[in-house]
Amino acid sequence: VGALSILMWFSYVISVALFAISFAGYFLPLVHLDYRVFHTVVEVFIVALFGSLAYFGGSRAVGKLEFWIVLLKLSILLLFIVAGLRVLHPEYLKPHISNDYLKGILNASVIFFLSYMGFGLITNISENVENPRKTVPRAIYTSIIIVLLVYVGVSVAAIGALPTEELVKYAENALAVAAEPTLGKFGFFLLSIGALISISSALNATIYTGANASYALMRDGYIPLPHYLAEKRWMGEHLGLYLTCGLGLLFALFFNVTSVASMISIITTSLYIGVILSHLRLWERVGGRRGLVFFNLIVITFVALQILIYQFKSSKATFITTLFVFLISFALEWFYYGRRRTTSPFIRSCDRG
Repeated sequence: VGALSILMWFSYVISVALFAISFAGYFLPLVHLDYRVFHTVVEVFIVALFGSLAYFGGSRAVGKLEFWIVLLKLSILLLFIVAGLRVLHPEYLKPHISNDYLKGILNASVIFFLSYMGFGLITNISENVENPRKTVPRAIYTSIIIVLLVYVGVSVAAIGALPTEELVKYAENALAVAAEPTLGKFGFFLLSIGALISISSALNATIYTGANASYALMRDGYIPLPHYLAEKRWMGEHLGLYLTCGLGLLFALFFNVTSVASMISIITTSLYIGVILSHLRLWERVGGRRGLVFFNLIVITFVALQILIYQFKSSKATFITTLFVFLISFALEWFYYGRRRTTSPFIRSCDRG
């Protein structure tokens, strides 16, 4: 359980990197400064900005900002979908069936498996809802249907607006480029702003969640913390925030968007495998359809293997880093927490403060 908890926190850390890279990818073309050095500056700035929001505003500020960000980005996406359907090129949507085509679809599906991880977060609030046995499944299915409609609508509008080669050429800000044939320069600007808002929303929530997860891991003694750091008042309970943002920036500076996306996906699939195995072990107590659970286990395991194969073939550095993240997580569980099942000095320092 401890190793999986640390892995979940690493997924937040690497997600910070993913959103920082994506933010720079949309922001810099918008202001005509698409140079590598500016990518680094923007990545550092955006993480520092939202880290400061989590530091000074806390959960209340994060929650209020999140509501308005989600509302605005959905409005922009709906406008893009409606406008895109008006100038649709049906011939662009026609699939060209081949081995490479099918292989590309499979690789894209497994690499960006992280797109599905949000639905599982609904279960985190199951203790705070009425009749969770009915409400939680209903919430999951409803959110999947809504997101499915938005994803399909955006995909059809984007692919139907430009040839695939053009979308691949401008991969980092493809939606903004796809909006130009439908809405002109205003469309490029609007979708760039929409993407930046959407990325800000995800980064905002991820930094706050990752900071809390890191704090909990240090509090419970899963992550080692030197005594001299625990005793510094300026560190306090925000050390988890510093650690999450700092490591997130390192991943952003050394890896590209595809690499960090594949890392998050393999960590997410591993967490799901752990949950499914736990379900099978507790099946007599929690119930469920065992055949369906086994089927999910087979599918998720296949996805995990495909991601590792893709990493090994496309980027040895990404593959080795992924293995290193897993090694650190299990090493902390086996060699550190296994010998020291006491409350971390970090929490004792906070209590004194």
